[in-house]
Parts: sequence; C-alpha cells; structure tokens
Amino acid sequence: MTTEEKLQHFYEVSMESAREESEKALEEYRAALSQMLAEHKEDKQKNAANQLKLETENAKREINKALSAEQLHIKRRLSKKQQELREELFVEVRNKLEAFMGSAEYLSWLEEKIREALTIAGEDEVQIYLTPADANLLETLAARCGTPLCLSETPFMGGVRAVIPAKNILIDHTFKTLYENEKEEFNFDGGLLHE
Repeated sequence: MTTEEKLQHFYEVSMESAREESEKALEEYRAALSQMLAEHKEDKQKNAANQLKLETENAKREINKALSAEQLHIKRRLSKKQQELREELFVEVRNKLEAFMGSAEYLSWLEEKIREALTIAGEDEVQIYLTPADANLLETLAARCGTPLCLSETPFMGGVRAVIPAKNILIDHTFKTLYENEKEEFNFDGGLLHE
C-alpha cells in the first residue's frame, strides 16, 4: 500500500469511527432527550392531575358553602312561616274557645268539671274557682252542683280551678293553662314521617 492509499484508508477508518461515535452520541442524546421528554410529560400530567384535584376540591367546598347558606336561608324562611302559621292557629283556637264559652255546652262542661273536683275531694273541703268573666254563671252552677263557688281574683280565660287543701291538690281545668301548655308543646310535624 502506498502512502496515499494508507492515508485514504486511515481517512476512511477515521471517518467511519467518527461517524459511529457521532451516531452513538446522537443515539444517546436522543435517548436522553426521550427520557427527559417522558419525565417532563409525566411531571406535567401529575401537576395537571393535582391542579384538577385541587380545583375540584375547591369547587366542592364552594358548592357546599353555597348549599349550606341556602339551607340556612330556607330553614329561616320555614321557621318564620311556621311561626306565622302557629300564631294564626292559636288565634283561631282562642276564638273557638271564646265561642265555646258563649255556648250552652260550656255550662254543661263547667258543671262536669265541678262534679269531678267534688268527687276527687270526697268528704274533704274543696274551694272551686271560676274566672271573673264567668261571674254570671256563678249562681246557676252553684245551685246545679250544690256547692258554693268562688270567683278568682286572677282571670284564667275560662274553665274551673279547684283546690283541696287537705290533700294538697290543685285541679286545673282552666282554658289559660290548657291553651298555654298546648302552645308551648305544639310542633309542626309532617312530611314523610309524620303524615
């Protein structure tokens, strides 16, 4: 081989070696870039998933907050409406009590309650009171029941109150007590469970 051929051969071998090394370096670089791209995509997907999760949780919190506020508003409106209806109902009850007090059945009912008090008292002394508004019924009821009756100093809407001191008993059939107890214990039950 001549020098020229040797140089040509050296040149070709060197170029081939350089090409192989550059291709190897390029392949390693491409692999590294692919690896970096895959890692970058994975990081971006994780960040996007985390961001989506945070935004979803934040949206849920906002929805729950708005829902709670609306529920509270509805409960307040419902409570206000129930209070209005309750007041209307008890005005109607009071009117019916007053209408009952003007009827003939009221006199019979008073007589029945006075007789019950006398039965409970037996031989013991009993003091039976009527409300001042029923003063006009005092003599009639006393004659029918055969016992003296008193007028209370404190008005109690209607009905009868009896005291049996020997037995330490108070019999309270007053409309005021019945009305106030009913008003205090009244609840709006309804819906699926209380129809």
